[in-house]
Formats: sequence, structure tokens, C-alpha cells
Amino acid sequence: MHPLRILSAPQTVTAASITQPQTSRAYPVLNNCCQPLSNTHTPKLSLYSSLFSLSSSLPYRRCHLRSNCVSPINMALDSEVPQDDRISRIASSIRIIPNFPKPGIMFQDITTMLLDPKAFKDTIDLFVERYKGKDISVVAGVEARGFIFGPPIALAIGAKFVPMRKPGKLPGAVISEEYSLEYGTDKMEMHVGAVEAGERAIIIDDLIATGGTLSAALKLLERVGVQVVESACLIELPELKGRERLGDNPLFVLIKSA
Repeated sequence: MHPLRILSAPQTVTAASITQPQTSRAYPVLNNCCQPLSNTHTPKLSLYSSLFSLSSSLPYRRCHLRSNCVSPINMALDSEVPQDDRISRIASSIRIIPNFPKPGIMFQDITTMLLDPKAFKDTIDLFVERYKGKDISVVAGVEARGFIFGPPIALAIGAKFVPMRKPGKLPGAVISEEYSLEYGTDKMEMHVGAVEAGERAIIIDDLIATGGTLSAALKLLERVGVQVVESACLIELPELKGRERLGDNPLFVLIKSA
């Protein structure tokens, strides 16, 4: 298994100096969180050691559904997610780019995972195994990286794919949901008629940070009578508390930061 690849050694940045833009898929730099990484191919690099939660038997683990969520829509899914050694392949294929898109940000770059066919397939397979046979007719993908994972999952489980887009990107009539950013607001839009009341849906994105886009997508679907079974992401940043913005809707992630 290859370690996470980092483009350059991260600078020491205190937590107080971090700028965390709401719209970027990025890890904040935590003070003293980097440990030396011994690798003959990448000398003198550092590893963001708190990136993944450790398991007693596997290098990485998956998180489970919220234990305090007792919504009836949860009953179709397992409350506990078994450990799976495919997680280590996925985790090791993702690189971290320090100071992108601005100083003080540790950016989680999934494009290297997409270059590894096995890791990419493992990611899709894990989501498909969870949702296949659960009577889900809608896979809603959040712009933009939700578009990478959503379509193959939808095809594999026999569902339609519905893109959830930023303003001005969809050509037909739309309904929209506004959500707040650190400075200002943004909107999530969906085509009118893309879904029907009573359908069962999952929402897919690559990462949940503050939860703004996921919560807007959730509200859009619920407004038109769709039952959102679950929101799902490859990565969660729990320190940003995005899960709280989803209310009682459960969240499933493959990789969870410590």
C-alpha cells in the first residue's frame, strides 16, 4: 500500500490563522498534526496523520450511521457498517496539496484516486453494495464532484441520476434552495419534473465540510415530496460539523477525518 502523496511539505499554521472557505473541498491545517513520513520515493515529506480514523485491525475504517437517528427511513439500511480492507486502497490513493486554493488550506485531492482504476472501482462498489436492492429510484449528485460518483452508482442500482447544480447551469425550468456561506449566500437548483413525490433518493457528493450544499439538496428534494433515504460522501470533516445541518437525515461516509 502506497502512502498518501503530498506535493510539498506543509507550513506550520496555527488553527487561529486558518481561513476555511465554504466553497472549497479542503482540510484545515491543525497545529502539530503532521508527522514525519519515511518513504524512499518522497523524502522529507509530512503526512497529515489525523486524516483518517484508525482501526484496531485495519489501517482505516468506515464510519457508521448516526446511532441516535431513529427515522423510519433508516430501517432499510444497516445501522452498522462492517470494516472493509478496500478502504485502505482508497485512502492511500488520495493526495493532499498544502496551501491550495490559498495559504493555510490542506486540500483533499481525489483526482489521484480517479487515476487508480481499482481504487475508483472499489469506491463505486462500496456505495453500490450499500444501496442496491433498497428501492432507490433517484441518485442526486451535488455539483461538481457528485457528478463523478453519482452516474455509475445510479446505473448500477437501476436509478436515474439527477444533477443538483449552481445557479444558471440548468437550461430548463428549475426550483432552487438558498443556503448560507461564511460571506453571503448561494443556491442549489434542480430541474422541475426531474423527480416525483414519493420517490426514494440518495444524495451523493465527494466530501462534506460545512454541509451547506448537501443540506440545500436535501431541502430541495423534500420540498417536492421525495423521501431522502440517506446522504453519502467519500470523506467527512467532522470538525466542521456539516452533519448537523442535515438534521435527522443520516449521513454515510467511507473515510472520516479524526
